[in-house]
Amino acid sequence: MNRVIKVKRISPDRQVQLIHGDITEEKVDAIVNAANSYLKHGGGVAGAIVRKGGPIIQDESDKIKFLPVGQAALTSGGKLPADFVIHAVGPRWGEGNEEEKLANAVYNSLHLADKHQFQSISIPAISSGIFGFPLQRCANIIINSVNKYLESFPEGHLKIVRICVFDEKSLAEFITHFSE
Repeated sequence: MNRVIKVKRISPDRQVQLIHGDITEEKVDAIVNAANSYLKHGGGVAGAIVRKGGPIIQDESDKIKFLPVGQAALTSGGKLPADFVIHAVGPRWGEGNEEEKLANAVYNSLHLADKHQFQSISIPAISSGIFGFPLQRCANIIINSVNKYLESFPEGHLKIVRICVFDEKSLAEFITHFSE
């Protein structure tokens, strides 16, 4: 069962929520998948999303073929509680310009959600797993990018942005940055 840990109101009808739980359980318009450029969803968050959502997610991803780092694309959510999956390609630590690329992945995910008139989205700790992005920097960039996006587009459709973290170590780091 996913739990709301912290809430930040951006405006009376818009908020950012820090969630502790499993992103594949999120009941939102779209969840964000921490994807690789070839959209091969074998391990980590991506593997969990396909295992729970079914092969249609991988089938639709295969039709997209390739996404550059920092970009995002949309597929259906299959059997997930979320109707859609936004596949965001985060950077691998050490490839160069990682912070800007991660901020772009978050921005492009939110922009794609707004473009499709989604009101709610849930984002994981993109790139912090097998891509090796330092968790402290990851938390800071994701939280700041979400806040900046919502403040920059007050007319946008997004009303609730949930940042969903699975493990205790990630949760502690995101709580620290969420409060700053």
